[in-house]
Amino acid sequence: MPVTVLIPEVEQRLRAYHALSSRAKSLVEGAPLKPTITISREFGCEAFPVADELKELVEQKTGEEWLIVDITLLDAVAKEHHIPEEVMLSLGHKPRWLDDMFATLSPKWKSDADYYRLLCEQVVSIATAGNAIFVGLGAAIITKTMKNCYHFRLFAEHEFKVRSIARRMNIAKQEAEILVVDQQKERDKIIRKLLDADEGDQFYYHMIFNNGKVRNPRIARTIADYVLK
Repeated sequence: MPVTVLIPEVEQRLRAYHALSSRAKSLVEGAPLKPTITISREFGCEAFPVADELKELVEQKTGEEWLIVDITLLDAVAKEHHIPEEVMLSLGHKPRWLDDMFATLSPKWKSDADYYRLLCEQVVSIATAGNAIFVGLGAAIITKTMKNCYHFRLFAEHEFKVRSIARRMNIAKQEAEILVVDQQKERDKIIRKLLDADEGDQFYYHMIFNNGKVRNPRIARTIADYVLK
């Protein structure tokens, strides 16, 4: 069963993404920025349930629509730009592209680095527009210098993550056990190669939550209260 079973449907979010992108392009320099939230997590932590709860809370507090952004959304954006799937799958093997992108922003790039630059530009563009909740994507690292961005991370004991994956994916505990270990190793490797960083570094984050001991609604309320204080 694919890991994407854990991820919400993308079509409605894609429409909201286009609305946010349009707003980002129309922002006036010096105008007050709306907040953006990033949620990083160890594989098996319940980031999407937290993001869903959080989206409802911040929409109630602000009276505005918010967007959950993850890899499936940016994959959908990539397909709209006719980026081949094999290029998307190769992105984890290009070290230090992010530094190169921000250092050069060269219009002459002809390789698949163009595609990676596009995706990173989308992260920055959405974060600039605000009213966005990023799940994963190394967004806390990509947007770490942006003043309107607030960063949070979920961790948990191994047993909690295994039980959560087995329940949400409806698979055997033994299969979930392997998935938790393998997916975490793969994520760590990609972030190191792609962003030359350690996503587990606590200094990226405003708050860190033990997802095994703090319930999702409490995490969501704490984040909402902090960001919209």
